[in-house]
Amino acid sequence: MSLTAYKKKRSFTKTTEPKGGKGTGKELRFVIQKHAASHLHYDFRLEMGGVLKSWAVPKGPSTDPKVKRLAMMVEDHPYDYRTFEGIIPQGEYGGGTVIVWDEGTYTTIEEIDGIAAQEKYLLAELKKGSVKMVLKGKKLKGEFALVKTHGMAENSWLLIKHKDKYASEEDITKKDKSVISKKTLEQVEKTSDSIYEENNKKSTVKKGPIKKVEKVVKEKKTSKKAPLKSEKAIVANAEKSPFYTKIEPMLATLVDKPIDDDNWLYEIKWDGYRAVAFMDKNQVEIKSRNDKSFNEKFYPVYNELKKWNINAVVDGEVVVVNEKGMANFGALQNWRSEADGDLIYYVFDVLWYNGYDLKGLPLTERRAILKQIIPDDSLIQLSKSFDTSGTEFLAAAKKMGLEGIMAKRKDSVYDVGRRTGNWLKIKSNKRQEVVIGGFTKNDDTSKPFSALLVGVFEKDKFVYTGKIGTGFNIKTQKEMLKLFGPLITDKPQFSEEPDINKPSRFRPNPPRAKATWLKPELICEVSFTEMTTDGVMRHPSFEGMREDKKAKEVVLEREANTEDVVKETAVDKYLTPPKSGKRKTLLNPKDETQVRKVNGHDLKFTNLSKVYWPIEKITKRDLINYYYQVAPYMLPYLKNRPQSLNRHPGGINGPSFYQKDVTGKVPDWMDTYLYHSSDSPEDKHFLLGNNEATLLYMAGLGCIEINPWSSTTKKPDHPTWCIIDLDPDKNSFEQVIEAAQVTKQILDDMGVPCYCKTSGSTGLHIYIPLGAKYTYEQSKEFARIVVTLVNRELPKYTSLERTVADRKGKMYLDFLQNRAQATIAAPYSVRPKPGATVSMPLAWDEVKKGLKMKDFTIFNAVERIESLGDIFKPVLEKGIDLKKIIKAITNKE
Repeated sequence: MSLTAYKKKRSFTKTTEPKGGKGTGKELRFVIQKHAASHLHYDFRLEMGGVLKSWAVPKGPSTDPKVKRLAMMVEDHPYDYRTFEGIIPQGEYGGGTVIVWDEGTYTTIEEIDGIAAQEKYLLAELKKGSVKMVLKGKKLKGEFALVKTHGMAENSWLLIKHKDKYASEEDITKKDKSVISKKTLEQVEKTSDSIYEENNKKSTVKKGPIKKVEKVVKEKKTSKKAPLKSEKAIVANAEKSPFYTKIEPMLATLVDKPIDDDNWLYEIKWDGYRAVAFMDKNQVEIKSRNDKSFNEKFYPVYNELKKWNINAVVDGEVVVVNEKGMANFGALQNWRSEADGDLIYYVFDVLWYNGYDLKGLPLTERRAILKQIIPDDSLIQLSKSFDTSGTEFLAAAKKMGLEGIMAKRKDSVYDVGRRTGNWLKIKSNKRQEVVIGGFTKNDDTSKPFSALLVGVFEKDKFVYTGKIGTGFNIKTQKEMLKLFGPLITDKPQFSEEPDINKPSRFRPNPPRAKATWLKPELICEVSFTEMTTDGVMRHPSFEGMREDKKAKEVVLEREANTEDVVKETAVDKYLTPPKSGKRKTLLNPKDETQVRKVNGHDLKFTNLSKVYWPIEKITKRDLINYYYQVAPYMLPYLKNRPQSLNRHPGGINGPSFYQKDVTGKVPDWMDTYLYHSSDSPEDKHFLLGNNEATLLYMAGLGCIEINPWSSTTKKPDHPTWCIIDLDPDKNSFEQVIEAAQVTKQILDDMGVPCYCKTSGSTGLHIYIPLGAKYTYEQSKEFARIVVTLVNRELPKYTSLERTVADRKGKMYLDFLQNRAQATIAAPYSVRPKPGATVSMPLAWDEVKKGLKMKDFTIFNAVERIESLGDIFKPVLEKGIDLKKIIKAITNKE
């Protein structure tokens, strides 16, 4: 067996570690060394084939058969290493203190005569991935097994105690002294001349590329630096929240170029695995973005998190850095122990701290706390943010060979599970996650395989994106073949079978290849030069395997236009409701005129004591404060939707008027939508409800209710939803409720989801999600079908007649709301009605006898919304398959 890897990692002029040695041939030896390097672990070594086969066991061995210990196989060590005890100098590989925690002899469980025969048998079992043995040590005795794992890292094994007379639930690692020197690690360290005194000890933790970036990036100079807020002052603005152990991390949008703007900070884009750490008292866990535990896989990070000893939830990325301090994704994928490189956990956000939810605070304040709590001289490091030019920062990243940069809006909140435009990623070169759907082997090759056949998911289709023939060596290919075995299938899983022998202008006569198809479950990362018009990567190269997400999540990342994304999501932070607690009011109860900065714009609010609801004594100030509190919940129903301004400048009892054209009448920073009217040659503009500032501006104009289009400016002729408006005349509200229940039953029978809200006036609104896939005319005709069926069920008190006189006092089943430019009160809108009622989304089990319109008013709506969240959100989702539904209805009839 070769000791090449062992010797390559050591300088024997600096370390006293053994170089060789030879067994007696009379017995097989084992040793377990307790090793305090960058992290504490136990090295389990078995004499086999002339060397010590070695595994790093992070938590040490256990004598409890119910406990399985992770054991990461590392490079072979020389036979003489079994008695090594002392100090490996700092700066050398594995630098730290070593003691011989246990040692002795071992045999195979099966009775095999002769040491040579036993070794041959053990080596064969090692290759199969299962080694069973009987240990005869001073601490460990009896039967043990080493079993190779599947689905974890390539060299992951489990060390397991068999049930025998030596089995015990006692923690054997508490016996912490060397079986040779009878000293603990601490005693060996103190009695050694080669250990640094604590106050002179130099850090051996690699700092990665941050220091190098600092040297070349010029940060912006401010004339006056704001004093650093204390941790206590920042947390005072957060809400109390219980600890949790599961979260979907916030995601970033891929854009084509950096942004140069004072409102943004920049970070290095780390080439590693996203990881969220949860720490509270003695509870510590580090997880991937798809909620898999990294505790065992990245045990040095896990051990450092325990040492950190704080109560927090932090977000970051685990990377492996090479000798030059640069992140290496391939090394991370194959990481088993410190032999494979140094781990660093770069932390860039804190979400929860000491009982407070920080997700709703601005990024700058969250990072201020992070800077104050990050540990010193640890492999847990702060991912520094740079206040600089995005263009210059990307240029520096490219020059250093970094994967790319991140741009984050300074005032952005942490949007759980969302891919937001408030966080942007800009890559130095093109990289893409892909799913492996097969591999090829050329007729003339001796390699395990020639190329990978990969693709991405588009909706439910697995779409081919190319062949990867470079970036892996023979060793990597052999390891990958082991993963492929269980996934082999007879037929290609791609939506269209790729032509794997298709010639190109670069290879007009490619070698003939045969494909082996795989179920699309394994993910790898690939770099490439460009994407062809038919969606195939040019010059792709394999970078490494990924296991931190699900295959179905892998889609083709397309670079969005930076300006469009920034404009589109400049206030996306307001589209996500607060994670806990009640949002504070905007305006104070005293001053008649107040100026507030909202979304970076100064808004002047006047006549704030004007009474809008005389009986209830509700003022203009109260209305504006209400819309400020519900803005995060309401804005998704207003964004990119033209508004019909229904203004009540004198309150609900005064005159009111509609204003649609706002040309030259609103501030320039507000977004508007150009439209042409048949009765006027002049251009007119609708106001768009794109942000919180615009919503509050409308409220300041006396817009008690908010009336958006059912479609957005992206697809103005295709509504997001279909509406059925139950408009009573002389009917009781119980009859309105019954009509709503019948409508739901009819839609349920069709397989159509629907959602109900109070109108805030006298009726109920039922929304059906369409996903902007159909025209207003199609939406209207579908609504006509539904209300016709409702009318058949309830002919005594419902009507389809448009003219009031023709209805004869019956409830109007209004389907004509589904017309272009028709508007209806938005979810959570206040209505200009006595009691200041609110158009409130309802759960269907609330739509029953006893429900009253006055149950939801400006006084109690905020508490309900913040308690339940936005239960109306599904109306904004994918939408129904209208053609399929109409076909089913037709077939029934």
